[in-house]
Parts: sequence; structure tokens; C-alpha cells
Amino acid sequence: MTGLCRECGHVLPESWAAPRCPACGSPRLIRHAELDTLSIAHLDCDAFYASVEKRDDPSLRDRPVLIGGGKRGVVSAACYIARIYGCRSAMPMFKALKLCPDAVVIKPNMEKYSAVGRQVRALMLDTTPLVQPLSIDEAFLDLSGTEKLHKGSPAHTLVLLVRRIEREIGITVSIGLSYNKFLAKIASDLDKPRGFAIVGKTEARDFLARQPVSLIWGVGQSLQARLVKDGITHIAQLQELDERTLIARYGAMGQRLFHFARGIDDRKVEPERETKSISAETTFDDDIADPEALRPILWRLSEKLAKRLKGEGFAAAGITLKLKTADFRLLTRSRRLDSPTLLAERLYRAALSLLEKEATGTSFRLIGIGASALADPADADPPDLVDPDRERQKKIEGAMDAVRKKLGDAAILKGRGFPGKR
Repeated sequence: MTGLCRECGHVLPESWAAPRCPACGSPRLIRHAELDTLSIAHLDCDAFYASVEKRDDPSLRDRPVLIGGGKRGVVSAACYIARIYGCRSAMPMFKALKLCPDAVVIKPNMEKYSAVGRQVRALMLDTTPLVQPLSIDEAFLDLSGTEKLHKGSPAHTLVLLVRRIEREIGITVSIGLSYNKFLAKIASDLDKPRGFAIVGKTEARDFLARQPVSLIWGVGQSLQARLVKDGITHIAQLQELDERTLIARYGAMGQRLFHFARGIDDRKVEPERETKSISAETTFDDDIADPEALRPILWRLSEKLAKRLKGEGFAAAGITLKLKTADFRLLTRSRRLDSPTLLAERLYRAALSLLEKEATGTSFRLIGIGASALADPADADPPDLVDPDRERQKKIEGAMDAVRKKLGDAAILKGRGFPGKR
């Protein structure tokens, strides 16, 4: 059986049976009968936001860290120490702090995380052009045909990629390796952190049979409840049903259930995955109903969104306002712009018109603004006879951007960002 050292990348002789690598002495060995033939991988950064913060502040290394907003916010990321206490991402922060009162809470720094994510992406693209990002910290990779280029199997190349990420960027990642995307993504969660797990063709069906139906991509709470109601809790039970029966019961999703339950997934790794939206939002420490208090917050979010659009190389042709009420009802309101924009002023005006229709006494715990219908920035903010002030606004925001780039975001502020200003 072929083997590799996950620490140094040494290829183990087939006869090697010792528990440690003959080259570096590490016990982090991986062996699998299909190690040299599998080429579809899922790379997932380990507790990404928290890992970046620990990298930048070594004093946090052995402490529980939560990334998120204030007491009314949610956990964006929990380091593995915090997870021992039961803390999880998307958990309300007050619940996480009850579980782990000694946790260090850090507000998210999305600009920093995006920059680190781009560094990881660049190393992935050095490895193969077939990279399909799923988010800032995870992606699929297809390493088919890279053996000659990298002088080794895809598994060996992935071990070297992991070493580069750890050495050059200072964070850890986990790898799932298989023969399709569905199983590669599952595998990447099996051995975290610093994991390298494999699901091969010969074992896939038996491996899946033992798993709950919730493991299948696309099975959310409602479908899972329906499956449980039908007496189906594990994938083994799906494997006993034919495709026609599953489609008759669950519609188009039945076809996915049939194929995924058998480890069949023909989707290709698509290197061009369109960014569909960019947004900015905030959760309040206390509920807010007063429109006068909401306006400056919306302006600051509009400025943040404009900065992100410029950084990502997009313009917004549509705008979405997101509101969450005190009783956790989510409201979204959208409108199309007459032309794409990069200007915080235009984003704010569009969102404000939506906000004024909703801020009629309702208390809100969250507000957000998102750009949809993303467009080419070259088409942004053309001259408009109906809005003769647009060119002047472009110059003003351009000058403000230049000052902030040199001196920081707080170097120049607009009065609208303060309470009581429109």
C-alpha cells in the first residue's frame, strides 16, 4: 500500500511498516490503496478567522478565541480550543460566552481575512489552474494531469501545498481527497485540524452507508425531517431504494439522493465561479427603532460596501437592504439602479429609500446592505443629466479614498456618519 509523510512529503516505500517517517521521524503518515490515483480535492482552512488572529498575536495561541460581534452578535468563527467548550460558528455570542466565559472575543477584520484568503488562493493556483472557490477559505481543486508538472501524484502535490501554506502564510488547512467533489468535501471534515483524509472508490458505498442522510449536500432541516418521517435516517436506507422511487417521493432532489448515496457525482471543478453578491452588515448591542439612529449606521455600511466593491473589482447594478427584527424575522428589500455604481452616496440613497418604508416603529437588531447584479466597474456611474451632481460626487469620493488609503479609514469622515445627520 502506497504511503506518504504528511509532515515532509516523503514517499514511503511499499514495504515500510514502521509508524514513523524514515526521513523526518514524524508519525503523521497516510496510507491508502488509491493514494496515487485520486485527483479531486477539497481544501478547507482550519478555523480560518481565528487562525489568522492567532497567527498575528502569538499570545492567543493557547487561549479560546471567538470571532464575532458584540453581545448581540453571532460567532463568525471559533478556534478549536473554544470548540472543546461547545462553541460553534453561527451560535449567538451570549450563548458562546456562557459556555466559555474566558474566551477572547475579536471583531472580524474582513479585509485582513480576504487578503490572507487571496494568498491561499494564489498558492492553490500555483498548483493547478482548476480551482473552484466556495468561499474565502475553501475551494475544490482538480489535479488531474499534474503528475509530470509536479513530479508526483496529486496526493504528494497536495502535501507539498499544505506545507507551503503553513510555512509561507502561517495558517493550517485540511485536505479531503477523492474521485469526486461530493466525497472530497466530506473527507476534508473527517480529520480536522491539519487533516488529510481520503475516500476512495472501493470504499465509498460502505463508507456512505454508515452516515446520516444529513451528510448529503442539499439535505437541509426540512428535507431531513421529511426523510426521517419516511423512516430514512441513514444513507444505507437510501441505497436500498431505486431512482424512480426517490424521484417520485422527493422530486428532482430524489435524483441527487440516489446518486450521492452511491458516491456518484459527475460535477466538474469549475474554475470560474461568479461572485453573485457583496455585502456589509452589523448587529446592534441594543434594538433600534429610531430612523434617525439607523441612518448614520446605514451610511457607514454603504461606505464599507463601496470599499469592498472597489477591492473586489465589481460595481453594483442592484441594491438589497437586509433587516432583522427584534423577534428575529428577516426582511429583505431590493431595487435595481438606473446604472451600476461604485459610489457610497448612490448606494446609501438607494438603501435609504428602502429603509424609510420599513422604519416605521419596528425595532431592529440587525441592518445590512448588499450589492446584487454585479457589473463591470468600467460601466459604473456614467454622466447623468438627471443627476448633474454625480461627477462632483465621484471626485469627492475619489479624494476621500486616496486620503484613507494613505492615512487609514478614520482619517476622513463624512458628517452623515454621525447620529442625527442625514
